[in-house]
Amino acid sequence: MRLVDYLDKGASLDPDAPCLTTEGETRTYGEVRELSFRIAAALVARGVVPGDRVAVLSGNDPTAFTCVFGISRAGAVWCPINPRNEAHENRELLDLFGVTTLIYQEAFAPLVARIRDGLPSLRNLVCLETDWDDFLSGAEADVDRPPADDLAMIVGTGGTTGRPKGVELTGANLEAMTAITLMSYPWPDRPVYLALAPLTHAAGVLCFPVLTRGGEIVIMRKPDVAAFIALIEQHRVTHTFLPPTLIYMVLAHPTLDEADLSSLRCFWYGAAPMSATRLEEALRRLGPVMAQLFGQTEAPMMISTMAPADHYLPGGRIAQSRLSSAGRPSPLVTVAIMAPGGELLPRGGTGEIVVRGSLVMRGYHRDPAATAATSAHGWHHTGDIGYLDDDNYLYIVDRAKDMVITGGFNVYSTEVEQALMQHPAVQDCAVIGLPDDKWGERVTAVIQLRAGATVDKTEMAEFVKERIGSVKTPKQIEIWDDLPRSKVGKILKADLRSRLTPGP
Repeated sequence: MRLVDYLDKGASLDPDAPCLTTEGETRTYGEVRELSFRIAAALVARGVVPGDRVAVLSGNDPTAFTCVFGISRAGAVWCPINPRNEAHENRELLDLFGVTTLIYQEAFAPLVARIRDGLPSLRNLVCLETDWDDFLSGAEADVDRPPADDLAMIVGTGGTTGRPKGVELTGANLEAMTAITLMSYPWPDRPVYLALAPLTHAAGVLCFPVLTRGGEIVIMRKPDVAAFIALIEQHRVTHTFLPPTLIYMVLAHPTLDEADLSSLRCFWYGAAPMSATRLEEALRRLGPVMAQLFGQTEAPMMISTMAPADHYLPGGRIAQSRLSSAGRPSPLVTVAIMAPGGELLPRGGTGEIVVRGSLVMRGYHRDPAATAATSAHGWHHTGDIGYLDDDNYLYIVDRAKDMVITGGFNVYSTEVEQALMQHPAVQDCAVIGLPDDKWGERVTAVIQLRAGATVDKTEMAEFVKERIGSVKTPKQIEIWDDLPRSKVGKILKADLRSRLTPGP
């Protein structure tokens, strides 16, 4: 399926049904579909041919999201560009992808002005506010071109570890992701999906299964926890997704317990590990609706899944031992654990999580060396360390690069973070290793406290020691007002290390 086929499927169920709703204004499936034809025709009129790369630089916006379907209908390749990236990172991505057309919101015009001259392949610039009517005018509305091949989108991985890479995702990749999503979670006939997280990331691709069922997508332009809670009640939202950091903010919000959230069927969490303590709190306060997903850009969203029902034992008690897992490998994906030499480990063995299946990307754009490295031994390498238990639940113990080796012992940062998050004063935290003359690396915790909370560092260390022992207990504890985060809410451990490591 092309990306636009998901929209067309929803429109075939009922063209008058609500499709995209933002700030009280709703566009029907028929209206969104008609606009996608006009966008496709306008792109073709400006010389876009099948296989061309067309980028969208925008916050959450219904017109910008409709451009995704117009790009697909023109046979072109969607390149989502995150507006929170630094200018140099977006320039590198647009250049790497060979983007010929950039559609952008007026708010990002200064950014576009800074990077446009360094992009030799860029032929067309279209501002959603100032150029839109001219862009659409006069174009024939019957354009519906097949793609040049199955490449549907190219997604940047981010530049936190050097030059960003471009992940090539095909129609087959996204079809596998959509099928897994529909197979693995509960769905009413007409779901209502609330998109607060950026549509350039997980929130965007999770729209595709919603569209196949003719569901409504409620788009939030800006993150606002109070509005998020209110919109669930107002629109009778059935599905939504947030990274753990934002879920912690929802749990801390004073309006949560008074809100009517009875419409929720599936509250996805993912993109970073979630505290088992906070997850148990969410199950109590939000209801039996929490649903985990684990994936990465290279194998989008659904390497493993845990449906709401899987958070409970047959008798109805919360399955506490599963709350720190990433669920079970999804139906259309093969997951294994690999030792450094390439041999697969038996059940219970700890090693790198590797993946096979049609969910896995085609490769890194114009980077055959990186593609070969990540697919060594015939498996896609996730870079995550984990194991499969006897019930086939997948446990992620750390990112390979985040494991701390202290005094000759391997300490997994996620285990220490889970212990810290059990403390009632802790809002969020991150654990890293810092150079240490005695230990090689010392376990270091950076903690963000709940509003109004205070804590004694010695008492905090004892709290952790009682739960996981002295070797894993942080030898250095820092308390910060906030933690540095990526555009999708992940804590940037590289930033923590650089801020805590003395310069030369």
